[in-house]
Amino acid sequence: MDPNHNPKKEIHRFHEEIDQAVAPLLQELGNKLQCGKGCHACCVDNITVFEAEADRIRQQAAEILTRTPHPVGKCAFLDQEGACRIYAYRPYCCRTQGLPLRWLDDDSENEYRDICPLNDEHLDLETLPESHCWTLGPVESQLQQLQWQAYENHHRVRLRDLFHPSESTQP
Repeated sequence: MDPNHNPKKEIHRFHEEIDQAVAPLLQELGNKLQCGKGCHACCVDNITVFEAEADRIRQQAAEILTRTPHPVGKCAFLDQEGACRIYAYRPYCCRTQGLPLRWLDDDSENEYRDICPLNDEHLDLETLPESHCWTLGPVESQLQQLQWQAYENHHRVRLRDLFHPSESTQP
């Protein structure tokens, strides 16, 4: 194994690669997507992430984790205006939210698609070219591999559980 190989640090590179892969989709679909700063329809509570992504948030957003999380019902990392407080360090699942998603059923190889309801009225998923959808499966396998290399498990962490409010209770 390469002594310079550090899977715990590779999560940052992984997130950059996701952003680069998503960029053409966002450019192609741009004005049809309703997602933007303050839109938090998809930012639900109880989202879990692999420990590798949780560690990146712990390292990069330590001060935020001492504050009070957003009230239960929405993502703990939303601010009072509905914007993400950890946008630069957000996990993989948040980096692809709002995009048209597609996946194949392992058993039947049937294709399935889904999209945020806010974007559904502006896009016809049935006729949308495959290249205009984010395909689930391969990238998640990469993330699982990073997790396994760093931690030798597939342990997931609830985003809300990352908070440890101290005497500071600022949102």
